[in-house]
Amino acid sequence: MYHLAPNIELLFTEAGDYHDRVRAAATAGFDAVEMWGPTGVDAPAAPKDLPALKAALEETGVQLTAQLAEPRTQFMIPPWDHSEFFRKLDEGVSIAQDLGCPRIVVGSGTGFGGWKRQVQLDKLIEIYRKAVAQIDGSGVGLVLEPVNVRVDHPGSLLDRTAEAVYVARGVASANFGVLYDIYHSAVEGEDMESELANAGDLIHYVQLADAPGRGEPGTGRLDWAERFRLLRDSGYDGPVGLEYYPTIASEASVAHVVEIARAA
Repeated sequence: MYHLAPNIELLFTEAGDYHDRVRAAATAGFDAVEMWGPTGVDAPAAPKDLPALKAALEETGVQLTAQLAEPRTQFMIPPWDHSEFFRKLDEGVSIAQDLGCPRIVVGSGTGFGGWKRQVQLDKLIEIYRKAVAQIDGSGVGLVLEPVNVRVDHPGSLLDRTAEAVYVARGVASANFGVLYDIYHSAVEGEDMESELANAGDLIHYVQLADAPGRGEPGTGRLDWAERFRLLRDSGYDGPVGLEYYPTIASEASVAHVVEIARAA
């Protein structure tokens, strides 16, 4: 059975605040959850009560598998000042350690029309080599997420799994890998088997949603028995984040995903 981690930004919202969503996930049988930014700096309407969140995680024994880096950074857009990213990275790592979260999700930001693509990819390697060195010994790793530009993230630099793998190979650290999001990859028209084979052991985290629509598995056109088989055959045995917009009540939605995962 896959280690499934519901995203508490999108799932169990019926329960109320984030800490109550953790409890609702535990009641539904999950021992892991994921979330977006730890403080809500990129979504000020939804700040997080971190002490209450920590208490809920400890009370239930649920592990937080992933959180996003804050703030979202436009690495390639002039004037190329990344000081806030590096400053907040230390804060994010401190929060992750306090919450028992082993990984932080990072991205590429928007591409810059004034530079060749290869130059920008190589610049990302420089940035993330520095980031990994900065947090060395923290016990927290970084995972780089390519996202689709066709529907959800127009203008993003990193939209191909192979290019995220290229960056990860350039960073060359056991504490830096790729987040493979089955939804984003499908929207971009990638062949999942080929992408996973090319990435090898650089896939450090996986997320899912169906496509099109970004709902729970079964709401789109993806063959989930095949997707889970490909994931299993690739050798990936880590957590799988359920980062989708439920089309029905959370408890019924995640139960449906569990059923599909078990059948696969």
